[in-house]
Amino acid sequence: MLKKLEELDLSDNNFEGILPPCLGRLTSLRFLDISKNQFSGNVPSFVIANLKSLEYIDLSYNRFEGLFSFSSLANHSKLKVVRFKGENYRVEDDNKFVSESNKLVIETENPSWEPSFQLKVLLLPNCNLNNFSSNVPKFLFYQRELELVDISHNRLKGSFPNWLIENNTRLKLLNLRDNYFGGPFNLPTDHYKNLSWLDFSYNNFDGQLQENIGNILNLQYLNISRNHFEGNLPSSIGDMNNLEKLDLSNNYFSGENNNHFRGTLPDKVSPAGSYLGILDISNNGFSGLIPKWLGNMQFLWSLDMSNNFFEGQIPCEMHAYILIDLSHNWLSGLSPSCADLSIIQHLFLQGNRLTGPVPKVTFSVSFHLVTLDIRDNLFSGRIPYEVGELSNLRILLLSGNNFSGTIPKQLCWLKDLEIMDLSKNYLSGTIPQCFHNITFGKLNAIDAFDGLHQPNSTFLEFRHITIPYQGILNRYFEIYEVEQNAAADFGIEFVMKYRSYFYKGGILDIMSGLDLSFNKLTGEIPLELGQLSPILALNLSYNQLMGFIPTTFSNLTQLESLDLSHNNLSGEIPSILIDLHFLEVFNVAYNNLSGKVPDMKGQFGTFQNSSYEGNAFLCGPPLEKSCTRVDNSPPLPRKSLTTSKGKWCEVDPLVFSTSFWMRTFTFNVRCNGLHAWSGGSGRYLDL
Repeated sequence: MLKKLEELDLSDNNFEGILPPCLGRLTSLRFLDISKNQFSGNVPSFVIANLKSLEYIDLSYNRFEGLFSFSSLANHSKLKVVRFKGENYRVEDDNKFVSESNKLVIETENPSWEPSFQLKVLLLPNCNLNNFSSNVPKFLFYQRELELVDISHNRLKGSFPNWLIENNTRLKLLNLRDNYFGGPFNLPTDHYKNLSWLDFSYNNFDGQLQENIGNILNLQYLNISRNHFEGNLPSSIGDMNNLEKLDLSNNYFSGENNNHFRGTLPDKVSPAGSYLGILDISNNGFSGLIPKWLGNMQFLWSLDMSNNFFEGQIPCEMHAYILIDLSHNWLSGLSPSCADLSIIQHLFLQGNRLTGPVPKVTFSVSFHLVTLDIRDNLFSGRIPYEVGELSNLRILLLSGNNFSGTIPKQLCWLKDLEIMDLSKNYLSGTIPQCFHNITFGKLNAIDAFDGLHQPNSTFLEFRHITIPYQGILNRYFEIYEVEQNAAADFGIEFVMKYRSYFYKGGILDIMSGLDLSFNKLTGEIPLELGQLSPILALNLSYNQLMGFIPTTFSNLTQLESLDLSHNNLSGEIPSILIDLHFLEVFNVAYNNLSGKVPDMKGQFGTFQNSSYEGNAFLCGPPLEKSCTRVDNSPPLPRKSLTTSKGKWCEVDPLVFSTSFWMRTFTFNVRCNGLHAWSGGSGRYLDL
C-alpha cells in the first residue's frame, strides 16, 4: 500500500472524520500536509510515531481535540519543520453562533523525553501548549538550528527566553505574542545580527528597556506593545537601520518621544526611519504641525496619527501606500488638492476642522480608494459628482458636514459600495431611484477589509531566509500572520440600532448600510429601495419624506434596522413587513400614518409603543388605541354631490378618497344613499 510514497499533500479540502490509522503505514513519507480540513477527534500519536522519515509535518487548521503528546515525534531524526496551528472554530446551536472553541491541547512535558531532531521551523501558535503547566517546552533547550519559532497565543509563563536566542544563532523570527511572560527584558550583550523579527507584545514585561538594545538587535520588525514598560525610550533604537515596523503602544513610557508622548514631532527623521513601513503614533498627546519629512518615507504603507492634537493644514507631502488616518485632531483649513492619493486605499480624516468644498482632483486621481471617511468636519458645497468615479469604493462616510444640494446620481455608479453615510448634512431633493444599482453587501465574499495586506515592497519579505519548504510556508503566510492581526485593527464606526458600533476585519466584510438621516430630503421613498435585499441597516429618519411606506421593503430579508421616523409619511404600515425575521429595530414614530399596526408576530412582537408614537391615527397593539373604538370625531361638513341633472345615479359608481384632519375616508356613492368607510373606527358611517 503506497509504502514508497514520500510526499502526501491533502491540504485545503473538506475532508472530515478521524485521521485514518492507515497513514501510519506510509513509513517512507518525508512530507505530510493535512492542513485546512475538517478532521476531528484525537490526533493518533501512534500513527505519527510510525512516520520516522518525516521532514515536514503540518496538521494545522482542523478540528482536532483532546491531548496530543509531542513526544510521539521524539525519534524523528530527520524532522525539520513542524507546523500545528490550533484552530478556533465556530460552535453553533440551531444555526446560531454560540462561541468559538479550541479543544486541542499539545503536551510536551509529560512524559519527559529528549528529541533526536534538530528543527529549523517550529510553528505552534494557539494550541493550548502545555496547558497544565504553562511552561516553555523543555525540548527547545536541545535545539541549535532554529530559524523560525512561533509559540504565540499559548498562555505560557516565565521570563524572557534569552537562551533560545543564544542557542540558535541563526534565529530570524521569534514570536512570543499573547502569553504571560513577565519581568524585565534584558538581552545578553552579544550582537544577534540574524534576528529580523521579534514580537513579545501582549505580555507582562516591565521595567525599562536596556539602553543598548539598538546595538544588540538590528531588526526589521519590533513589537513590544501592551506590556508594562516605563521610563525613557532608548535612543539606540534609532540605530536599527533596517527597522520597518516599530510598535511601542500601550506601555508606560514617558518623556518627549515615548508613550504618554507630549510635544511636537522632530523636524527631521533619522535614516532608519525612512525605511519604516508602518508608523503608528495614535492615541498620544502630540501637537504642532504635521512634519513634511513624512514625504521622505518611501516605503510607508500605513500611517496612523489619529487621536492627537496636530493642527494646521494637511501637508502636500503626506502619502502612504495603503492607509492614512488623521482622525480626531485639530487640523483645519482646506483639504489639500496637491497630496498624492493615487495609491491610497483607506483615508480617514474624521473629527477635524477641515473646511470648504472637497477638491475634485482628490477623487479624479484616487483610483484605488476603498474607504473614504471625512465625517464631522466643516466641508460645504455640493457632494462632488466625481465621487462616483471611485470604482473600488466600498465605504463612503460624509456625515456631520455642511454638504448641501441634491444627492448626485453619480453615486449610483458605486456598484460595490457596502456602507454609505450621508447623514447630518443639508441635502435636499429626492432620494435617487438608481440607488438600487448599488450592491450594499452582495460582494462581501471579497475580503477587502479583512486586515491590511502589505503592498509589493520590501516589507517583511525575509529576503535572506533559506529554510526547507519555504515556498509552502510563505503560501500560508504564517510568518506574516501577526502583522496582519495587528493591521486588522483597521475598522469604521457606523450607527446602527441607535448605537455606534465599531466594525473591523471579517465583520466589516459582511456589514452593509445606508444612512440618509438628518437632512432635508423630500418626495416619496423610491420603491426601488426594496431591491437592496442584502442591506442590514436603512435609516431615512429626520427628513421631509412623503407618501407611503413601500411594500417592496418586505424584500429586504436581511434587514436588522429600519428607521423612518420624523418624516411626513402617510397611509398604513404594510402588514407584509412582519416577514422581516431579522428586524431588531423598527421606528416609524412621528409621521402621519394611520390604520392598524402590523400584527405582533415574530420580530414585530418585540416592538413597543415608542416605535409608533406621534401617529395619531394608528391603532392596535401595542398601542392603547383600539381599532374597533367608536369614532367620536366631529361630523364632516356635507357637500352637495348633485350633477347638472340632479340625479345621484348618474355619478355611480364614482369612487374617490379624501383626507380630513389626517384621517382617510373612502366614499362609495350609490343611488340609494351615501356611506363612508372610516379606517379609524373600523365601520361604515351613514352620512
